[in-house]
Amino acid sequence: MPPDSEPSPAPVIRRLWAIDHAAVEAHLLRLDPDTRAGRFMGTLSDAALRRYARDAMRGEGLMFGAFLDGTLRGLGELRPAEVRHPGLPLGRAAEAAFTVERGHRRHGLGQALFGRIVEAARNRGVRDLHVRCLPWNRPMQGLARKVGASLRIRPDEADAALHLAYPTPVSLWRESLVGAFDFTLALAAA
Repeated sequence: MPPDSEPSPAPVIRRLWAIDHAAVEAHLLRLDPDTRAGRFMGTLSDAALRRYARDAMRGEGLMFGAFLDGTLRGLGELRPAEVRHPGLPLGRAAEAAFTVERGHRRHGLGQALFGRIVEAARNRGVRDLHVRCLPWNRPMQGLARKVGASLRIRPDEADAALHLAYPTPVSLWRESLVGAFDFTLALAAA
């Protein structure tokens, strides 16, 4: 059976914290050139990826990781896309970005990360969530369609847009419980 078709162990999807910096950097450095280009819409050197990992952990927004056997194999980022409004830490529009290492794709990691990002964005007042990718990045476009995003493909990029519902007391409660558990897992991993 080819390695991509073997069943994967159950992933742990959790929010990332500053103590996860080394795992984020290692994940980004393991990305093959095509995945790097697909995520960053161009080529990046190892040094540039190290700087990005350092800055991303300090930047505005949230990061989520997909761990398999304790190793970060997928990364989802949620960042503000516009000037924020008072009381809305991300603003009304935000952007999401994803990477899943080759060999760990097609096992639901991207979809699980997308789900966590959608919930986090919704609970922070984001109404419009966008994912940009290169026009040839069919896996990302397929993932966006799978979660109900509308897709606009232009010659230079594709933009997936998802209009989010307002948060509910249940969605806020669920995220607070899961967030506390995520932080406990991060401390245990450190």
